[in-house]
Amino acid sequence: MRTSSGAGELLVELQRDSGVPLHQQLESGIRTRIRAGLLRAETVMPSTRALAQDLGLSRGVVVEAYQQLVAEGYLISRAGGYTQVADIAVIEASTALRPDAGPPRIDFRYSRPDVSEFPRAAWLRSVRRVLNETPYRSLAYIDGRGTIELRTALSDYLNRVRGTAARPENMLICNGFAQGSRLLLQVLAAHGRRRLAVEDPSDNDLREVAQAAGLEVVGVPMLETGIDVNALERSGADVVLVTAAHQFPTGAVASAETRAALVAWGGLVIEDDYDAEYRYDREPIGAMQGLAPDRVAYAGTASKTLAPGLRLGWLILPTWLVEPMAQAKLMDDRGSPVFDQLAFADFVARGEFDRHLRRMRPRYRTLRDTLVERLAARLPELEPVGISAGLHVMTWLPPDLSEDALRDAAQQRGLGVYGLAPYWVSGEGPAGLVFGYGSLSQKEVVEGIELLADVVATIRGR
Repeated sequence: MRTSSGAGELLVELQRDSGVPLHQQLESGIRTRIRAGLLRAETVMPSTRALAQDLGLSRGVVVEAYQQLVAEGYLISRAGGYTQVADIAVIEASTALRPDAGPPRIDFRYSRPDVSEFPRAAWLRSVRRVLNETPYRSLAYIDGRGTIELRTALSDYLNRVRGTAARPENMLICNGFAQGSRLLLQVLAAHGRRRLAVEDPSDNDLREVAQAAGLEVVGVPMLETGIDVNALERSGADVVLVTAAHQFPTGAVASAETRAALVAWGGLVIEDDYDAEYRYDREPIGAMQGLAPDRVAYAGTASKTLAPGLRLGWLILPTWLVEPMAQAKLMDDRGSPVFDQLAFADFVARGEFDRHLRRMRPRYRTLRDTLVERLAARLPELEPVGISAGLHVMTWLPPDLSEDALRDAAQQRGLGVYGLAPYWVSGEGPAGLVFGYGSLSQKEVVEGIELLADVVATIRGR
C-alpha cells in the first residue's frame, strides 16, 4: 500500500507491506526530497502531530524520523516547537546535483547594468507618495495600455530626450522588451505580416519568438552606417527590427541617410531604442519614431537604465496597432502591476530618472575607457568597434584565435567571455567577442583583460 500526504502538508510515499520500518521510509523520503532540492532551505516542516495524522501513522514514528534527520544535519529543530530544513543540507544537495554550475568570477556577459547603483532612496520616496496618494479606484482593473499617469510621464520624457512623437493614447506599458516584442509580433502575424527582417548579426532571442508567432525570419547585413537598406528592400520582408541608436552587437550607429531610407521603406519598422541613454563620444541621435509615427513602432525599457528586475517596458505604437495591442496585453496578463507603474511615473515626472542617468553615464564611460585602454595595452590585435555608446564593446578576432577555444580556456580561469557565433542569422560570420562591462568594477575589468591576455598567450603557446 502506498500513502502520500494531503495538499499543504508533505508528499511522502510509504509502502506499508514492505519489510522496511515506517520511520526509516519516512526518513528516506524526506532526505531524498531535500537532496533533490525539492525542500528548500528554511522550509518549515509539518508538525509531528499533523504529519502523523495526515499519513495515518503514530506520532512516535514521525518524531523518530525527525530526530534522525536532525542528527544527520538535514533538519533543524527551532525554539517554539517547529522544524526547518537546514541550509547546509540544501547547499550540499545543490552542489552534488550541479557540480559545474558556478558562475564565472569575472563575467563579461553583455546587457547587465550595475544594479547596485539602483536609486533606492528616490524610488522609495516615489513608492511612499503613490501608497499615500493613489485613490482606491486606481487599484481596479486598468486599461490594457497601462496607467495614464505612466503613459503621460513617459511620453513627455521621450519627446523631450529622444525626439519621439509620443502621445499617451498611443503608448502601451509592458513587462520589459521581451513581452512587448512578443505581443507585437503575434499581433502583426495575426494582421497578415509574414516576414521579419533582422540585423545580421543580432540578438537571437527574438528570432525564436518571431518564428513561434508564425513569421519567417531573414537576416539583413550590417554596414558601418547601419542596416543595409538596399538588401532590406530585396529581402521581401514586411517588418524590420532595428537597433539604430547602438546596434547589438556591432555597436554601429545608423546614419541620417540610413534612418531616412528606413522610414521611407514600405514596411513597418520596429525600433528597439537599445542603449540610447548611454552616449559618450557623440551627440545623442533622435529616435526614428519622431520622423514617421505611422510607420515606426518604438520600444524602450528600464532594464538597462534602472534594473532588469523591474520588468518595465513601453511601446509607442502607430494608431492602427493600439487597440489590438491593448487587447493582446489584457489577454496575456490583465495588465502590468499598478503600483510599479505609478511609482515609475512619479520617479520620471519628478526628474529622478534624469538625475539617475546623469549620475550613471560618467561611471559607465570610465568603465568603457578602462576596457578599451586595457585591450590596447594587452591585446592590441583585438581592436574594439562601436564604442561610442552602450554597455558593451565588440572586437573582431584574428584568424589564429577561435571563439570556442577562448571561451573554454577562459572558463577554466573563472572568466566569462562570449563570442559572436550565436548572433549570426546566417549561421556563419567572422569570429569576435562581445565584452559587457556595465556590472563590473574597474578592478574587475583590468583583471579580466589580464586573465584573457594570459589565456591568449597560452593558446598561442607563448
